[in-house]
Amino acid sequence: MINRREALSLLARRIDQEIVVATYSSASDWIELSERPLNYYSSGAMGLASSHGLGLAIARPERRVIVLDGDGSLLMNLGTLVSVSRVAPANFTHLVFQNGSYEANGGHPVPNPEADFETIARGAGYADAFTVRDLASFEAQLETILHAPGPIFGCVVVEQGPLGPRSYKEMYKAERRHAMRRELGCSPLTP
Repeated sequence: MINRREALSLLARRIDQEIVVATYSSASDWIELSERPLNYYSSGAMGLASSHGLGLAIARPERRVIVLDGDGSLLMNLGTLVSVSRVAPANFTHLVFQNGSYEANGGHPVPNPEADFETIARGAGYADAFTVRDLASFEAQLETILHAPGPIFGCVVVEQGPLGPRSYKEMYKAERRHAMRRELGCSPLTP
């Protein structure tokens, strides 16, 4: 099994102009590893990171969008796989960190911790899908994650992370959204 933080650290070293959409436990790790304006944190929306990522991929076809999701989160919105497949954005990568639990909500087990998300994504119509269970395999997939035509789906089997407190208020503060809008050249939001 992979330590999610170690995998994300490898990814963070290769990220440049990509938009990264992260939710819950992945977001907690990502914010510490890669603080940058092009991070979008899926605020209080378990299951919607991939939907938010799809919207960003459609709106910004010139940029790769990488979604950092969890298996518990994806289970809340499996229908998003079919939507992504139908739209088929070439700039979309969806990484699901599978630890068999709703980690951010106390570590309770998901209904089937052995679910085969790669097969589910392929069945939904993703252009490419893979599963990795060790760090070397994850590192070998980085070129695909960052550059292959999408939509790409990657299931990364990880150990459960810490269940400690997270600062969602800090993660979802408005200044983060404003910084992203500025980086993308969008007009400022007005109250």
